[in-house]
Amino acid sequence: MSDKKNIDILISEVGPRDGLQSVNATMPTELKLKWLTALADSGLREIEVGSFVSPRLLPQMADAAELVAHLRKRPDVFVTALVPNLKGAEAAFNSGVQKITLPISVSEPHSLANIRKTHEQVYEEVRSIVSLRNERFPHVEIESGLSTVFGCTIQGEVREQDVIGMALRMVELGVDEVGLADTVGYANPAQVRRLFNRLRGEIGAKAGSAHFHNTRGQGLANVVAALEAGVTTIDASQGGLGGCPYAPGASGNIVTEDLVYLLESMGLRTGVDIDKLVAAREWLKQGLPGEPLYGFIPDAGVGKNFHYAGGAR
Repeated sequence: MSDKKNIDILISEVGPRDGLQSVNATMPTELKLKWLTALADSGLREIEVGSFVSPRLLPQMADAAELVAHLRKRPDVFVTALVPNLKGAEAAFNSGVQKITLPISVSEPHSLANIRKTHEQVYEEVRSIVSLRNERFPHVEIESGLSTVFGCTIQGEVREQDVIGMALRMVELGVDEVGLADTVGYANPAQVRRLFNRLRGEIGAKAGSAHFHNTRGQGLANVVAALEAGVTTIDASQGGLGGCPYAPGASGNIVTEDLVYLLESMGLRTGVDIDKLVAAREWLKQGLPGEPLYGFIPDAGVGKNFHYAGGAR
């Protein structure tokens, strides 16, 4: 997303995709639409609405095109989606999405488990997707979301030079930006700071978002490290929903509500109203009854001395 006027850090809400694909229940479309509206009303400016995948594999994502159409009515929201292959990319492009994220596993065993492709097959798929975009949908942005960057539950250690090598290959293939994801929650702040600094040094402005899981309780600490390395877009999921079904032991994403509080309390403008954001959880509770939702801020509140970085709302 190129427009970041009046904010310092862009929060990309990934709950409607990463969160909902990770639960067994399927949230009714009518409640998803109300949830998306509430998220947008809270001030979130980028929302990943779903994945363009086979509904047989992920029935939770079968209504992705309808969700894109709904949010595209909001000029204040940048609408994104995840796509694993060329077929999904074409469907996403035709739906009117503004950016797609390609899940690119640095760990080849994870790639085989997640999208059933070797690295060489992934490169061919990315080449085809970029070619399609350039020919027919030049206005759509393409992000390579590098996963298992800080370690993999299947492969184990993932070398930093392999991460940088994959990032360079993605840029060579024509993507617009490269983000880094801690798919299984192995990352620590020193590692995050070091790798994002290396990434910016290698690909400059094409270095994109940070995506952290809180599996081992270091999610927000890793956010601070990413900020210190110059990252200005952070993924998060309302209620901490999320996790990769093909990465054993990977629990939820960092909680959007807690992230907003962290950033605003540090004097960084997000454009998000915490009270409205917390209120949006009600649609999740209705759509996924009994599903655990996480976060400290929804329970504890923001406290009497809290002030928004951008001033009173």
